[in-house]
Amino acid sequence: MPKKPTRRAARPSREKRRLWLTFGGESTTKPLIWGMSRKFDLVFNIRNSSVTNEIGVIALELEGEAKTINDAVKWFRKHGVQVDPVEMSTIEG
Repeated sequence: MPKKPTRRAARPSREKRRLWLTFGGESTTKPLIWGMSRKFDLVFNIRNSSVTNEIGVIALELEGEAKTINDAVKWFRKHGVQVDPVEMSTIEG
């Protein structure tokens, strides 16, 4: 009798999301990207950045499970970071 195919557990979907992180004040001296990378299982790529003592703006690409990306976004916001989606054409080139 032939074996029935076994069902594999559905893998959570992976995605890439590009975000603008904007922060100021004391946050400009904190290692926020490092903290995020230690807490969440995500691949990250800094696509663009400008950080001074007054303000920081970083274009960050995150890759991983959608829920984990959402949790990382909430974590950034909890730490006073404004998070906005990146328009794809702004950092493509």
